[in-house]
Amino acid sequence: MSAPDATPGTSGTPDWAARADRAARTVTRHFGRRFLFLPGTHLAASTRPSSRFPGQPWNYWWQAHYVDCLVDAGFRELASGARFDGGDRPSAGRLASRLVTTVRLRNFLRYVNRYYDDMAWLALAVLRLDALAEKAHLPGRRRNARLQRSLSRQFESASTDDMGGGTYWSTTRDFKNTPATAPVALYFARTGKREQAQRLLDWLDATLFDPTTGLYLDGARIQEGKLVLAREIYTYNQGPVLGALLELGGDANLARAAALVGSVSEHLTVGGPDTEGRLVLRGEGTGDGGLFTGILVRYLALAAGDVRLPAPTRATAGQLVFETAEALWEGRTVRTDAVHGTSATYDDGWFVFSAELQRPAAQTYPAGTAVELSTQLQAWMMLEAAARVRKLSVPGPSLEL
Repeated sequence: MSAPDATPGTSGTPDWAARADRAARTVTRHFGRRFLFLPGTHLAASTRPSSRFPGQPWNYWWQAHYVDCLVDAGFRELASGARFDGGDRPSAGRLASRLVTTVRLRNFLRYVNRYYDDMAWLALAVLRLDALAEKAHLPGRRRNARLQRSLSRQFESASTDDMGGGTYWSTTRDFKNTPATAPVALYFARTGKREQAQRLLDWLDATLFDPTTGLYLDGARIQEGKLVLAREIYTYNQGPVLGALLELGGDANLARAAALVGSVSEHLTVGGPDTEGRLVLRGEGTGDGGLFTGILVRYLALAAGDVRLPAPTRATAGQLVFETAEALWEGRTVRTDAVHGTSATYDDGWFVFSAELQRPAAQTYPAGTAVELSTQLQAWMMLEAAARVRKLSVPGPSLEL
């Protein structure tokens, strides 16, 4: 590596918080910008380098996970008393709040989107943003409450008895899948609608659970009067299922959660010379797939800190988080090109993280190629997860994760 590692922590362990700060600065400084030059706005470009002008692809759900990552950094700021990007720059919580407002502006003055999974990710992130505000003793945001009321109605309408249950993926209402059903179940569980959440989880278990792998398939649709399964298995589908199982708790759900962690370890990890025998989760490429494995790692971090799970399960979840994040960190590269067309650079360059966790970034993002936001958010998410697992001591699930 041409760049120094983050400052080691105690006992020679990596300083995961410092590493997460570097990833946070990469995204906020090099992808973040005002929307249409409007003061008080904040949005991330889909690629870097990029134009400041309209015409960029609109990735609503990437912005939702950007909110989540900022909330992660915000909780660390509260714990440390120091801002991730220095005292003269906005706090992570302030940027997250601006981002939520700007998503509405960019989405034609509404939060409703045609994809229910997109909306669920944003609703979950804003729920955590409210928890951050409460912990920071800041007043509640009426905007957040309006957003949650609006999107909750969407989730209620999309979660029907058609096909036996589950949540539709989009307003086309011809496909129900894990990417929508699982985060909606988690949102219901976190907002007191536990029976509805459990029904969604039970539908997933009855309809989309693959007993051969112990993992969840992508979705199902009705064709010519028959239920037809989309049998693809993606990393991110397992994450919110795991989160919802832990949020609801109970012996049956916790047993399913423990089994799911084991299945992830067995079937979704990769080998090769760059992994050195570690438990490294597979990546899912670029585009939307650039976020998939980061989402799984977020919820594995929940499992790693949940004392209701067996100790071996917690250890496996923690190992998956740390060793995947370590492989990602070791594979980083550094660019020293200017920020948004200016001559300014920060920290002697900005970090670029690989789109494929078993390969270094120099291979997946050769010099001169555009870097996608999704993959850099995924890296940030993983490093935040590792930082949280390192300091977890409170039993049970937590909105901080």
